[in-house]
Amino acid sequence: MIYSLGSINADHIYRLSHLPAPGETLAADTYTRMLGGKGANQSIAAVRAGARVVHIGAVGQDGDWMRAALAAAGVDVDHVATLDSAASGHAAVMVEEGGENSIVIHPGANRMLEAPHIEAALINSRPGDWLMMQNETSGQVEAAELAHTRGLRVAYSAAPLDVDAVRAVMPFVSLLILNTVEAEQLSQALNVVDVPMRLVTKGAGGAEWVKENSDKPLFVPTFCVSAIDTTGAGDCFAGYAVAGLATGLAPVQALRRAAAAAALQVQRRGASEAIPTAEEVDAFLSAQD
Repeated sequence: MIYSLGSINADHIYRLSHLPAPGETLAADTYTRMLGGKGANQSIAAVRAGARVVHIGAVGQDGDWMRAALAAAGVDVDHVATLDSAASGHAAVMVEEGGENSIVIHPGANRMLEAPHIEAALINSRPGDWLMMQNETSGQVEAAELAHTRGLRVAYSAAPLDVDAVRAVMPFVSLLILNTVEAEQLSQALNVVDVPMRLVTKGAGGAEWVKENSDKPLFVPTFCVSAIDTTGAGDCFAGYAVAGLATGLAPVQALRRAAAAAALQVQRRGASEAIPTAEEVDAFLSAQD
């Protein structure tokens, strides 16, 4: 079982010929509203990878459609609260023709989660379950500490990077997930990044898995594909990787499946709706052998 403490956002997606320079105003070619948020994306990726996922989060009164979309994807939403005190989280996502993106996020209800809500969501958790988190909600330290106490393994995507937030949860983290830029920034800010397992994603350069007290990192290459939209690819990779570990795969197997899932996603438009199913990933991997 995976418990996913994560953001739920409405993604407002604007497709442009290029990303605007400072002071530049552009007319978007198209506009779409979709379910997003790093937490929602990771939850859906983990479900499509074959894991059972309970999402812990919050939306505003304007967020019923997002809660319903998570449920339709197979995510348990019993612990997704609807709050009167805040609007749902949302993001303005600008995507240029080559697939690169620029994103501005308003956290909204994601930052209104309180400890009692998280405690209630984890009450039925068991040792060996996983808690999956990232830096777009409140309650991270409380959740990580409680999960650690209950014997859960904690996977933490340190994005968007906040060094103080990482420092606070690091004593309880089993798996720290970073991209190359975040890894460099964190290494510069902290003398020691001391966690049992660390996963660094390098985009087209693949991914590196480092286990505590191991001299030799595990490297998993990416698959060569033509990307049209990289939005949410990191979340897809993280969700698939954690799901693989949670369902008993060895790290090399879990990461290869995650790389295949991300390779399929970047060939499609969108974030959560572009995440492939386990069957699609299996077919893709079979074609590589």
